[in-house]
Amino acid sequence: MQDPRPELSSDFSGGTEWLVDAQGCRVDWLTDLRRVRAVCDEVLADLGLNVVAEPLFHRFGGPGGVTAMYLLSESHLACHTYPEVGFATFNLYCCRHRQRWHWEDALRQHLDAADVTVRMIERHVETGVKPR
Repeated sequence: MQDPRPELSSDFSGGTEWLVDAQGCRVDWLTDLRRVRAVCDEVLADLGLNVVAEPLFHRFGGPGGVTAMYLLSESHLACHTYPEVGFATFNLYCCRHRQRWHWEDALRQHLDAADVTVRMIERHVETGVKPR
């Protein structure tokens, strides 16, 4: 009997995900939507990613930070800033492999980050394992 489950597309690899933490950032820059959007727009343009819906931005009141969310044809980009501790996080997932981006330089420039930690995860689809 033939297996009815479809074969996986041969061009799908699982993709690349970045988890990025920026510490020691300039507090007033972490509340500035223009600055946060500039970082996001730069990474999207440099990596050739495609925004498929209007990005969402929220500026929290008082001393609060900002949240940015982009829905991409390749998956998503999210950013959260925490001015109370000088911290920003970025999460970018692409369903296709992408070259490493210059997170450290960009976050030092745009947010005046003192320390940037980049964790890059290569996601893999095991060959021979079919969807159910």
